[in-house]
Amino acid sequence: MFNKILIANRGEIALRVIRTCREMGIKTVAVYSTADRDSLHVKFADEAVCIGKPQSYDSYLNVAHLMAAAEITNADAIHPGYGFLAENAKFAQICGDNGLKFIGPTPEMISGMGDKITAKETMIKAGVPVVPGGEGLLQSLDEAIGIAKGMGYPIILKATAGGGGKGMRIVWDESEMERAYTTAKAEAGAAFSNDGIYMEKYVEEPRHIEIQIAGDQYGNVCHLSERDCSIQRRHQKLVEESPSCFMTSELRYKMGEAAKKAAAAINYESVGTVEFLVDKNRNFYFMEMNTRIQVEHCVTEEVINFDLIKEQIKIAMGERISGRDYEPEMCAIECRINAEDPYNDFRPSPGRITTYHQPGGHGVRVDSHAYEGYVIPPYYDSMIGKLITMAQTREEAIATMYRALSEYVIEGIKTTIPFHLQLMKDERFRSGNFNTKFLESFVLR
Repeated sequence: MFNKILIANRGEIALRVIRTCREMGIKTVAVYSTADRDSLHVKFADEAVCIGKPQSYDSYLNVAHLMAAAEITNADAIHPGYGFLAENAKFAQICGDNGLKFIGPTPEMISGMGDKITAKETMIKAGVPVVPGGEGLLQSLDEAIGIAKGMGYPIILKATAGGGGKGMRIVWDESEMERAYTTAKAEAGAAFSNDGIYMEKYVEEPRHIEIQIAGDQYGNVCHLSERDCSIQRRHQKLVEESPSCFMTSELRYKMGEAAKKAAAAINYESVGTVEFLVDKNRNFYFMEMNTRIQVEHCVTEEVINFDLIKEQIKIAMGERISGRDYEPEMCAIECRINAEDPYNDFRPSPGRITTYHQPGGHGVRVDSHAYEGYVIPPYYDSMIGKLITMAQTREEAIATMYRALSEYVIEGIKTTIPFHLQLMKDERFRSGNFNTKFLESFVLR
């Protein structure tokens, strides 16, 4: 059992970890930048340490400050949450070198899945379907043009160290290649300090469906059903749900087995997610593996009644996984409530919340660190919180979500609530007729 866990993150995920730790009898240490001194995760942790100025590189990405905070508080483990250093193999190694248990996979596992080329090669060896594409990193524009000619357009360029749509460009014909290649490399270099890019065949009209997995140090691995994350804007997820209305029992079994193969191929230990693209004919292809807890983990928790953070901590303590292969028992939908103006191209809207009332009632869960008077800082991700509803059927979960969104009052800043309200009434969404390109034809009124 850990005595004290330092949470190397902020906001709602830090608060989420604190809650589970308290239930497990584990003390917590919150870290915060000067911009986050009034955040709820600071107020509810057993101890709190300021680690720097508002900019991430001065605080949440400052490894020396995090190590110092762990030392002065006598923490014996670090939970990285998601984002920031959660998938940083060097940080995981430094934690171990300093006698701190990194609550997540080993540095080698993080490195192996963090580099997309290496991950793809590993999946091919493991027998997991992958998107057809060129082998290795692209060395020149001429090479990219040549491979694309042989493969056939459209193709997609991706950053090998990427995520969140950075360093990613779809190319529909040769005339677009030079600009896309140059832009993708520059964006990848700026975002990840690694401008390596590779090419894949672009899967048209895909669904983005991911499988939650868990593995322990004894070689056991299980999958905990799927999440459909196809409602995206610029490769950023806005709505997630489970089960996927596109899923069949046969497809769930095949994807679950493929996800377990992916985890077993690297002897994965911790919770994680294997992400797939699924075409309109239900052919699925490995996209990437996230070696951390996901933002949308709450959706899975609700449909199978399972605490994924607790499982993650127990695995880090050396326990065997308590999960098994699951099929969803309920239906759950999550809407990400962001401080953004959906009527102005989703422009960030930081500032003070003057009125805050979150919804409640049967089948409603809110994970948020916000409250009336709280100031949303401009330095970090714009997510205020996550609204999750659950019911026996998808139709009922959507109805509950619309009701809950109608009750969710946040004033003083702009939020994505109006967008979600309209989406819940959209007939294409309600009928399940959508893919990752859905929002390109969605008009906010």
